[in-house]
Amino acid sequence: MATSEKIPAFAIVGHPNEGKSSVVSTLAENDRVRISPTPGETLVCQTFPVIIDDQEIIRFIDTPGFQNPRRILRWMKANEDRNDRIVPAFLDSHADDPDLAQDRELLTPIAQGAGVIYVVDGSRPIRSVDKAEMEVLRLTGAPRMAIINCKEDDTEYLFQWKTAFRRHFNAIRVFNAHQATYAERISLLESLKGIDQDWITPLATVISAFKKDWAHRNALTVEIILTMLTESLEFSITRNYTEKTDEESLKKKLFEKYTQAIEKIEAIAHQRIRRLYKHNIFNYDLPRQSIIHQDLFNEETWQVLGLTRKQLATLAGITGGTIGAAIDVAAHGLTFGLFTVIGSAVGAGWAAFGGGRQLADTKVAGMTLGGQQVRVGPNENIQFLYILIDRALIFYVHIINWAHGRRDASSSVETESDPSGKTGYTANWNIGAQRKCTAFFQAIRTGDAIKKEKADRDLRALIQDELKKMYADGCR
Repeated sequence: MATSEKIPAFAIVGHPNEGKSSVVSTLAENDRVRISPTPGETLVCQTFPVIIDDQEIIRFIDTPGFQNPRRILRWMKANEDRNDRIVPAFLDSHADDPDLAQDRELLTPIAQGAGVIYVVDGSRPIRSVDKAEMEVLRLTGAPRMAIINCKEDDTEYLFQWKTAFRRHFNAIRVFNAHQATYAERISLLESLKGIDQDWITPLATVISAFKKDWAHRNALTVEIILTMLTESLEFSITRNYTEKTDEESLKKKLFEKYTQAIEKIEAIAHQRIRRLYKHNIFNYDLPRQSIIHQDLFNEETWQVLGLTRKQLATLAGITGGTIGAAIDVAAHGLTFGLFTVIGSAVGAGWAAFGGGRQLADTKVAGMTLGGQQVRVGPNENIQFLYILIDRALIFYVHIINWAHGRRDASSSVETESDPSGKTGYTANWNIGAQRKCTAFFQAIRTGDAIKKEKADRDLRALIQDELKKMYADGCR
């Protein structure tokens, strides 16, 4: 465990309601930070440590906003000879002044050696009170960075802020706490190394730990996705079927149980991914436009995710497999082989409950029903695999772009659609990647443990590379 003296600490300071708490929440990856639109809600300092492998590696301190910066500045200018003791001296000499209670609270972590991250709302012009705050922070002598918490379209005053900051701060960053990706968070920490030579080594250790932790979380994400895929592709339900059983009623009930079970498997996997990236409290909705809002077995889901019919046909021809039978995606995303009668009619199949235009009206005739069983699943449509992968990757992108400082639904960007109307990731994969998916699918269907082991390795590497690409692209 690192000692407290070696743990980098940064006080997030600024005027009330400038976005300090949002910055703390995003930097610390902690959605427990209280964020309120009401100015002055933060009255006392609160420390939010970042803990990796049971060790605190850095801490961010949420502070009250400045209340009397001009008064503080007048005192500091009159006492500049105190040098590096100027902040403790101010605290001592105003210990009993109730009007300066929040200002003393703000300056306390700086007196204790914390670095300064000064946050301003870049959508407004600079005021005289801002200049007073900047000068106060300069006179503290603390290592300091200025953050312009600026929305992408609010750049009118950006140059003005940057010009003023160059006179008072060691580093300047434009950082939207509501939209910042993990890559941008790492980049900000890299900039913090430059504000003081003494911070270089400890912050280098912090950044290394952050990157290793991110890689570890991505590896766990891949395992969660692979487990979900295997469970979903292997899942089936079997029920007894007698001559007194109403065929349509039974199929409908089994279909509902099957889809509910698969959707639960997927929901559990998504929730586990959500927790990996430390979204613990606020259960925000996905963006309104997200295809993930559609049910897994909704017809629209199957129209916009997965491979195109041409891709499926090409893949079937290359692999020489039987997946070509599943190319014709039916309503509700169900096709051939979902329902099977087990017993004296082994091998007879139903076109699943509305599944497959070619077999939608087929009847099973001459079948002895007494003492038989009906099985729904496993799903033999390879498109099902691609749709599950697409939905997992879209959910992942939403989660990693969901800044912890944001308290409303984000506008997560999903992949652009190609001319075929597909909006997922797998339709953009090359034939080599798609063949790895086919090998995984076929290994599960055949139950070949040796082939499954190799297929697992290949698909794991494929998805891992996709997650790395998302990070390299700035998670956008």
